[in-house]
Amino acid sequence: MKRRILVVEDNQASRELLCDWLEAEGCEVQVAGNLEQAFAALKSQRPPDAILLDVQLGPEDGLAVARRVRQEANLQGLPVIAVTAQAMPAEQERIIRAGCNACAAKPVNLKELGEHLERWLKPSARQ
Repeated sequence: MKRRILVVEDNQASRELLCDWLEAEGCEVQVAGNLEQAFAALKSQRPPDAILLDVQLGPEDGLAVARRVRQEANLQGLPVIAVTAQAMPAEQERIIRAGCNACAAKPVNLKELGEHLERWLKPSARQ
């Protein structure tokens, strides 16, 4: 079964880049452009295997998705990887404290992002 990745990104160009790359890697991609869509995707019958999360969704705080994932018992092991332009060390610490497993800086280095996904999608890393 293909891995299902939820891409939470409000910028169309960034969203297309991530989706095209994930599909080329053989993943099934689900897209959310705002918090409401992301929360709805988490409630679906088949939740994603991982989330790529933009930290700043227009006026919304994307980290609300990570916090929700960590609060819900059935989602707590779900890998959340922040993809953000806010890459300073203090910001990365804030992102990790909010519940993200890793942080990838924009512009996205797809090799690095793939390494994060590989690491966090391993069954042993999710426990």
